[in-house]
Amino acid sequence: MSSRQRDRHGRGMRGPLALPNPLSGRPATPPRPQSKADYFAEAVHGAVDRIAQHCPDALVGVTFGIEDVPHLETAWSGGRVPLAAALEATPDQLSQVVVYRRPLEHRAASRRGLRILVYRTIVEQLSALTGRSVDEIDPEGAGDDDDQS
Repeated sequence: MSSRQRDRHGRGMRGPLALPNPLSGRPATPPRPQSKADYFAEAVHGAVDRIAQHCPDALVGVTFGIEDVPHLETAWSGGRVPLAAALEATPDQLSQVVVYRRPLEHRAASRRGLRILVYRTIVEQLSALTGRSVDEIDPEGAGDDDDQS
């Protein structure tokens, strides 16, 4: 048995996973799993798309942003870190909903749970920002059931 194929110290298979492409001579690169940040951005875009299907009027004049952690000049109230922030419109800026990635990831038990939590958080922030009820923005209660897992 050659040393390149041995599983030394339980670290996994050694050597290339695929042979080089015979036409180009370059090594094959297997697909990598999606990073946490990319998955989170996809979850936010999916949540906004789902809200646009149910209540497109709630998204008029609202922009969305993603930050890793909250960076606020004033301390938030209570002992909990905020999951998102809704900022009112100013004369030179549209309304904003900022979603904080790390606190949401910390509270979710799985990737499916993260999608549901992101969706519910965005619906609640839009409700607070627009003055509409959560049931009006999400009439089917789609946050309970993630059909895009």
